[in-house]
Amino acid sequence: MARVVLDGESLALEQIEQVARGGARVELAPMARDRVRAARALVEARLDDGEAHYGINTGFGTLAEVRIARGDLERLQRNLVLSHAAGVGAPLSPGEARALVLLRANVLAKGRSGIREETLDLVLALLERDCIPVVPERGSVGASGDLAPLAHLALVVIGEGEAWVGGHRLPGREALARVGLRPVVLQAKEGLALVNGTQAMVAVGSLAQVRADRLAAMADVAGSMTLEGLLGSHRPFLASIQEARGQHGQAAAAAHLRELLADSPLNASHQGPDCHRVQDPYSLRCMPQVHGAARDGLTFSRGVLGREANAATDNPLVFAEVGEIVSGGNFHGQPVSLALDVMAIAASHLATISERRVEQLVNPMLSGLPPFLARNPGLDSGYMIAQVTSAALVSENKVLAHPASVDSIPSSAGREDHVSMGMTAALKARSVVENVRTCLAIEMLVAAQALDLRRPLRPAARVAEAHRRIREVVPHLDEDRELHRDITAVCRLVDEGALDL
Repeated sequence: MARVVLDGESLALEQIEQVARGGARVELAPMARDRVRAARALVEARLDDGEAHYGINTGFGTLAEVRIARGDLERLQRNLVLSHAAGVGAPLSPGEARALVLLRANVLAKGRSGIREETLDLVLALLERDCIPVVPERGSVGASGDLAPLAHLALVVIGEGEAWVGGHRLPGREALARVGLRPVVLQAKEGLALVNGTQAMVAVGSLAQVRADRLAAMADVAGSMTLEGLLGSHRPFLASIQEARGQHGQAAAAAHLRELLADSPLNASHQGPDCHRVQDPYSLRCMPQVHGAARDGLTFSRGVLGREANAATDNPLVFAEVGEIVSGGNFHGQPVSLALDVMAIAASHLATISERRVEQLVNPMLSGLPPFLARNPGLDSGYMIAQVTSAALVSENKVLAHPASVDSIPSSAGREDHVSMGMTAALKARSVVENVRTCLAIEMLVAAQALDLRRPLRPAARVAEAHRRIREVVPHLDEDRELHRDITAVCRLVDEGALDL
């Protein structure tokens, strides 16, 4: 099993995905352990200085001016967790919840939170022993970060809430006992250290990001299959055309398309004076421009998420090296929310152009192939409704791509008067990426049928390989059958990476 060492500085998105899938063992770096001890020592020193320190011996939010007696500090932290666990809706998937635990542990490992070492060790043990908190996905406005989702994580740390163990949903205390762990009694600042931050939106967003990056490359594969099936031109992908514009994503997409389409017998078959097509439709000709723009947008969102995965997002922050505990606003999710909206918008275009290519395939006036690629049009409907399904998902994405980050709603009696809606942006981005996956799978399924109908001519070698892998799980459509099974089979190939070429 792979090993991921948390130091609060170097966690990569691919490592988050690896841990989310249960494919990596997580450890704490020794230097991180030293920082955690130093920060905790400063917090405990502040308890005895007679001053008011936010989150340590005061109330929270609008109640920050309320001083809490020393004897009530444990109860204060417990009450914080209990009161903030107000999430609703379906729980995060186990993978997303694992990512959430990992990301919170990584933030704590920075040594800016003031948490005790043993409390951090328990958070890490949840991953090691696969005791995964049940975290409702709705209830965060991304103001002081993702308070409600993180509070549900913290519930399990104190023996409350619920957790998944071995596929069973158990009460928190029972779940801990099942894996040989005991809850902790939170001390000063520890409750706040567990619930302040952007880790829920980053957990959902990071897993969507890794998936979207792969789909951006997959869109080139799908488009190449369609281009070959429609006898499209390769010339719009020439390097000189891309260089004349200078957009990085466009150049990368075009280069990938050239690799996929290299040495195509199908392309050679329709060159010369007998070819009457002057220009292909934009959904074919402009693949580098559209796929490339999506790549550029995803590059931006990846950068933001990568930085946020290693960011100190608590409040207040503990700077043990200079002896200061300072309140600020790093918990605000605006940078992440904006990036997640960009991700959703960028990814949605991969589906939008894909659906138009499917229309090119099934429309006999555009393709020169049988209507809906059916063997007996009229008796058989072929892929008529596959295109409709893709259109439905594309239209859904148009709604989901509306930005959440432009919204704000005041909370906490006006103290939190501008919020990010980052978790909303994350959930929308996740749905968009899921729809894009299905749209690309539909295109590859339909394009495979078109390539069958072009035989005995063969497409480029890598396109032929994609076709072969699809035909291993989905046979040629000779007569109408339940297409949802075929769509699901190709979706599974996409998810498994079997069509990454």
